[in-house]
Amino acid sequence: MEYQNITGPTKAQQEFIEREQMHKKKVAVWRMMLLVLLLAMWELCTRLGMMDAFIFSSPSRVLLCFWRMVRDKSIFGHIGITLMETLVSFLIVTAAGTAAAVALWFSRSASEPYLVMLNSLPKSALAPMLIVWLGNHVYTIVAAAVSVALFGSILTLHTGFQSVDPEKIKLIYSLGGSRRDVLSKVLLPGSVPMLISNMKVNIGLCLVGVIIGEFLAAQKGLGYLIIYGSQVFQLDLVMTSIVLLCLFSTVLYKGIGWLEKRAR
Repeated sequence: MEYQNITGPTKAQQEFIEREQMHKKKVAVWRMMLLVLLLAMWELCTRLGMMDAFIFSSPSRVLLCFWRMVRDKSIFGHIGITLMETLVSFLIVTAAGTAAAVALWFSRSASEPYLVMLNSLPKSALAPMLIVWLGNHVYTIVAAAVSVALFGSILTLHTGFQSVDPEKIKLIYSLGGSRRDVLSKVLLPGSVPMLISNMKVNIGLCLVGVIIGEFLAAQKGLGYLIIYGSQVFQLDLVMTSIVLLCLFSTVLYKGIGWLEKRAR
């Protein structure tokens, strides 16, 4: 008697997987083609004089500017300090936001209106005060980045914790469990996707906050290069820094996405 192998995917499942993989490849190719097309149009418009290359720069000028800074090794210090400040502020926001949301859930505190008020406050307005309070150094930039992302993170996590399936919570209590058991066995395990989605948002907000801080209180970093380049009309330097920020935000976002796949 022959036994059918049921451990592997069926033919229909294999065909579906192949179609999905082909679709992902097509999407990746189209995205790359769109990027190449936009860069080519940007370069062509500056070469034909349709756009002022001094004001709008061009891909070739950006590459030359980046290569000059690579050769004199000045770009690495600016990249390193911006990435360090972003990662430190991201870790602080993730840890402090999760801890604060758990504390609010434990205490059932009515602090949400205050969090909404703090979250809606324009964070750029705090930056000058942070310079006065903390001085003109890295701590000020990290504090500015944390202030941009922290309150929204707490609100998002606190709202997510409150939306956990109440039937599961009742089950824990009916079995003699405590609120701590609900936290460790239902709330946190069931909130992992939400935590990672919140991290995806926070990594971008922390990068924005770091750039805001570097605009005002930095001697090094990509935000400092943007301000310096605009002041001395080296707009190639400004565009190079902006392109690098776009690349870093994409890489950091993809990194959190990879972490999400591992968690699932």
